[in-house]
Amino acid sequence: MIGAAALTAASYSKILGANDRVRLGVSGAGGRGIYVMKIFQKEPGVEVAAVCDVYGKRIDEALTSAPGARSFTDHRKLVEMKDLDAVLIGTPDHWHAAQAIDAMNAGKDVYVEKPLTLRREEGPQIVRAARVNNRICQVGMQQRSGKIYLEAQERFIRTGRLGKVTVAKCIWHGGPARPFRPTVSQKPANLDWDRFLGQVKWREWNPYMYFNYRAFLPDFGGGKITDLFTHWVDVVHMYLEDDGPVSATAVGGIYHDFKDGRTAPDTIHLMLQYRKGFTVTFESTALPNMPDYHIEFLGTEGMLWISRHRYEFLAAEKGAVPEKKEIPGDITADHVQNFLECCRTRCMPTADAYIGHRSVQASHLCVQSYLDKRTVRFDPDREEILTA
Repeated sequence: MIGAAALTAASYSKILGANDRVRLGVSGAGGRGIYVMKIFQKEPGVEVAAVCDVYGKRIDEALTSAPGARSFTDHRKLVEMKDLDAVLIGTPDHWHAAQAIDAMNAGKDVYVEKPLTLRREEGPQIVRAARVNNRICQVGMQQRSGKIYLEAQERFIRTGRLGKVTVAKCIWHGGPARPFRPTVSQKPANLDWDRFLGQVKWREWNPYMYFNYRAFLPDFGGGKITDLFTHWVDVVHMYLEDDGPVSATAVGGIYHDFKDGRTAPDTIHLMLQYRKGFTVTFESTALPNMPDYHIEFLGTEGMLWISRHRYEFLAAEKGAVPEKKEIPGDITADHVQNFLECCRTRCMPTADAYIGHRSVQASHLCVQSYLDKRTVRFDPDREEILTA
């Protein structure tokens, strides 16, 4: 397995200086892709030089925010641009691996949205492309750069105030399970359905699959597990310094008739066991009256509750007063800033490809458990599923 080897500035054919412009290509101009693109554009020295999408309407929308950028419908043409420094990949999950590898093989740094992979075996291939080509690869698990998470980690994890953590409870309701109705039923003439499918086996145009692809497991993604849980399990890996689950169990199902043919569960419960002696649980439903999203770390000396803008720590001793803090802002902006800094300094980003691979790997084990209806046992060092 390729590990997180150190990066050295001397290894690079092109080193950006602190004042150099970063010419960015954007592949995948949907809602998330354009949102992150605009965050990049707020940073000094960033120019969006190209956009790519299989849907002409989305290209046109992207160009309103990036006038003068070149446009493509095939990402391979985009990464061939000699004067492009980096590529933002905001495509559906089943395109992440191929596009990230193609971009890094073409000498581009990459910011790729999570989950990093559609299938577990794609992870080492992406890590290899980053290492062999000496490229920066930041995965969009923005908690790694969020000030709220870094501060709580410093105050309660590294100081030992939380004690020995035995359970991390992850909760995130909503997501791909929400009811969805596509805005169009007939395939638009300027949408390349065959190109969208890519590696996925052919099927006729399906607006639900295009506009709400994460609701279709396993061809287009892992539903709520890879979409939502990957964020939270990555925080667990970051805090508890263990990214090696030894078993995964998932139960759930499609309990509500959304009338859209979905195959991803709307309700899911997961449990993973880790080498260092703790369990991670995850629960998610489609019910609108449930709590939103957070993680609870339960330790021998206290409890830490944390979400993207607030944390609360309660010590175990009787009469302890909760310690609370809110830090507003967009942690995605922090993550983009970290990526751009690493493009210039060639330091390892906070959510490097290896980190992204190991976190979504935990999610993939849960998806397999759900599909196989069994507990999956795993060797995290060899990255092999155990048969006995």
